[in-house]
Amino acid sequence: MAQRSPDKKISQIGSPILRNASLPWDKVVLSVVIPVYNEIATVEKLLRQVREVPLDLDVVVVDDGSTDGTRDLLVNLADELIDQLCMHEKNLGKGAALRTGFERVKGHVVVIQDADLEYDPLELPVLLEPILSGKADAVYGSRFLGGPHRVLLFWHSVGNRLLTLLSNILTDVNLTDMETCYKMIRTDLLRSLPLSTKRFGIEPELTARLAQAGARIYELPISYHGRSYSEGKKIGWRDGVSALGWILKSNCWPPRAPRWTPPLEDPWDTDLSPD
Repeated sequence: MAQRSPDKKISQIGSPILRNASLPWDKVVLSVVIPVYNEIATVEKLLRQVREVPLDLDVVVVDDGSTDGTRDLLVNLADELIDQLCMHEKNLGKGAALRTGFERVKGHVVVIQDADLEYDPLELPVLLEPILSGKADAVYGSRFLGGPHRVLLFWHSVGNRLLTLLSNILTDVNLTDMETCYKMIRTDLLRSLPLSTKRFGIEPELTARLAQAGARIYELPISYHGRSYSEGKKIGWRDGVSALGWILKSNCWPPRAPRWTPPLEDPWDTDLSPD
């Protein structure tokens, strides 16, 4: 795991670290799980942005069967920018890639980071703050709470809001952005959740399992620079239909996540590396 560089300008990109200096920023390790599929144009820039985050990081990259040269690029970048590199021989889906990454994380807290530059890694300390302060077990970064964002794809936004509404009805939580990439979760909690989806259904499945576990979920505004389909956006209407099915399946059929009780000891005081 890479140690936080002492010369990084945390006053510019890590304001929570200065605002709440008493929190255990130097003790926590954040595992950043990055599923990648045919992102040769963006993945190197994204990885360099991740490495600018002023935290101790465990960067886990899972290539999900890329065919555009991304795999070779990741191998070349591994020593410099990646702590753990996993390869799927064929495309299995975002959910499968994330589950592979979750099995290998070594940090106390896990966050999902897409490789498409739509989400800004320099906002990760903001999402981590409620977990470190003991207020939350999981934090969602919402694109709909007022952060700066690119104006794009009206019907995509409507679809996201409808899926979030249905998820909220069935989980009895009050999220504004269930489909957000930025989900940050304590590792010990994440390991207690039964996950099975292989594709984009991972978003509603994770949300349902967190609600079933009784996790304390926070939402915070984030910036968002969405891509158009001509720029490489991959999710489409079929994925929306699949997500709808997973909302129903995750909430109405077993298995359900067991109720979760946080251990008395803070996770950053223990070694959570997989056996």
